[in-house]
Amino acid sequence: MTYTLMLVIFVLGYAAIAFEHQLKIDKAAAALVTGVLTWTLYILASQHYHEVEEHLLHHLSEISSILFFLIGAMTIVELVDAHEGFSVITDRIKTTNKVKLLWIIGLLSFFFSAALDNLTTSIVMVSLLRKLIADQKDRWFFVGMVVVAANAGGAWSPIGDVTTTMLWIKGHITASSVITELIVPSLFTLLTPLAILSFRLKGNVSRPQRVETAEHYLDPTTPFERNFVFIAGVAGLIFVPVFKTVTHLPPFMGMMLSLWLITDILHRRKPTAVKHHLSPLGVLQKIDTPSVLFFLGILLAVASLQSMGQLGDLAAALDSSIGTDTKEGVYIVGTIIGLLSSIVDNVPLVAAAMGMYDITETGLFMQDGTFWQFLAYCAGTGGSALIIGSAAGVAVMGLEKIDFGWYLKNISLYALVGYFAGAGIYVLQNMIFS
Repeated sequence: MTYTLMLVIFVLGYAAIAFEHQLKIDKAAAALVTGVLTWTLYILASQHYHEVEEHLLHHLSEISSILFFLIGAMTIVELVDAHEGFSVITDRIKTTNKVKLLWIIGLLSFFFSAALDNLTTSIVMVSLLRKLIADQKDRWFFVGMVVVAANAGGAWSPIGDVTTTMLWIKGHITASSVITELIVPSLFTLLTPLAILSFRLKGNVSRPQRVETAEHYLDPTTPFERNFVFIAGVAGLIFVPVFKTVTHLPPFMGMMLSLWLITDILHRRKPTAVKHHLSPLGVLQKIDTPSVLFFLGILLAVASLQSMGQLGDLAAALDSSIGTDTKEGVYIVGTIIGLLSSIVDNVPLVAAAMGMYDITETGLFMQDGTFWQFLAYCAGTGGSALIIGSAAGVAVMGLEKIDFGWYLKNISLYALVGYFAGAGIYVLQNMIFS
């Protein structure tokens, strides 16, 4: 009875997250309630309370390392934004041609996402596009392609997507392997729709008139400071995988080190009010805390199903119906997970897959094995098919008020074409080089 009831609550929680805007219930609230209820049912049904508590604390230690990593990454990006560091990029984009601008924005989003992560990249690019495109519908189209590009860019970087980060932190993939094996498939996920759109888009975009406000001058930064913080912020994020490789400490430790070394020294002689606005403590107030709480709730919920045994049963069902003992079976399972991640968030799907399968010494499920690499690609890029299927999509949906139906009509097909093109490239690449 408890086994089934936990699944029902989990599915209902999923539905509340997927239909967040229709239900007017914040996804963070739905995720937290789901996580707490599933663990409550689990411990009430168990006769070994201390054992369940040990399971919870074990999962919480792993979850916390992911959350601290995210908080650090978000804070560094907010620091760069507070210093107007992203103007280093926006001030250099002069073209108004739709095709040229789409390629520039797409490639920028792709590589930014690899260094910054897809969620923060989408937020940055929305801010950038508001300075470049006046017409809302034109901007929506570009923002929709930013979702595709950011998710593709995040899939091949250990810090570019939460799901890839989860796989990396828990040792299923290594930084060097995921970069070398997935960069080409991920690039084709973006290049394929861009190539199609190059023949379909016509005309130019109109630039908004720039209006300077008094707020712009409240906390001025010098050109040197803007450039320095932008370069230092990106370098700090790129430093994290190196730190983990050298020290074998969790990645969030490297993130915390990068976070506190930059701006406190740079602004130590400035007035307190100015220094506070440009310091980590000041920008911490701006980070997307609801997203952090959402990840906490949904990862707790998945952990409860892993401890109770539902995920192991699901793995057995997949093995009996499709089979994951061959590469063909792995490709099918990975593709299905990727498509499912467009309906529900990819974080719980990858967490579920990690709970279903163990790392082996050899074969498809060893560290950097075919299953984990293909899972990183599919879960990272498949969510682009629907706007609610990724953190980047949900972020731009809220920022730009994009309709679910509009995205489905105008962006989803291009996203799917790119997804299958990249998957095909990975399979072909694996056939040639394995």
